Amino acid sequence: WDPKNPLCPGATRANGEVNPQYEGTFVFPNDFPALQPDAPEPGDSDHPLFRAAAARGVCKVMCFHPWSDLTLPLMSLAEIRAVIDAWAELAAELGASYPWVQIFENKGAMMGCSNPHPHCQVWASSFLPNEARLEDRTQRQHLTQHSVPMLLEYAEQEALRKVKTRLLSVSPPWKLDFLLLPRRHVCRLQDLREDERDSLASIMQRLLIKYDNLFEVSFPYSMGWHGAPTGPYLEEDCRHWQLHAHYYPPLLRSATVRKFMVGYEMLAQAQRDLTPEQ
Repeated sequence: WDPKNPLCPGATRANGEVNPQYEGTFVFPNDFPALQPDAPEPGDSDHPLFRAAAARGVCKVMCFHPWSDLTLPLMSLAEIRAVIDAWAELAAELGASYPWVQIFENKGAMMGCSNPHPHCQVWASSFLPNEARLEDRTQRQHLTQHSVPMLLEYAEQEALRKVKTRLLSVSPPWKLDFLLLPRRHVCRLQDLREDERDSLASIMQRLLIKYDNLFEVSFPYSMGWHGAPTGPYLEEDCRHWQLHAHYYPPLLRSATVRKFMVGYEMLAQAQRDLTPEQ
């Protein structure tokens, strides 16, 4: 516990507010939000190539645990389950008003995390971000053409092919990324049943322990949840969506050299030099 760490219980944050002596999860408004609910409208454009619109929303921070020396793989199943429940509660609360609620965790300095205290962020926005728009379009097209949600069909094919190395989740063979999804059709995080939340806590713990053990380090990653849009989309047909979480490890050239993307990788397609086996 460090009284100078703004995420610790009882610590004073940048805006002068004092955190409660929380013992589980703790959610508060981000003191440096990227989105504001009252962002001003831009001026009218005199040309269609220069159109602009206000990006409005709210940004929150969620602390997973009062101890700064813990990470999710070191937490108990009950503590991870509490995080999942808090995620679902926030997704439902913010999703009542906003079309997109992005829950994401950056772990480790290599992934841009400046504070080691176990925490994530939740950004609710008045618009669908680019990745959400792309996933919405491709999943909708697949359901229209094949009458089954795309990610459910993909998971079923993985099971039929008995790819043992992808038992916990779907991992593209050329990466160490993971796509974690329910076995049944679930559109949003808040729709998970009690037993499914218990199962998710167990899978998250096992996956993250494997990351740590494989590389013998508290492994850095970025992760985030994607589900059906909310807000006005709650009244629309979103059966094409399947809830899932992305886990993105850093790109590495070796155990000590990070891979920074430039040139072709920025302009065309990212490349990974090593196979998972290497």
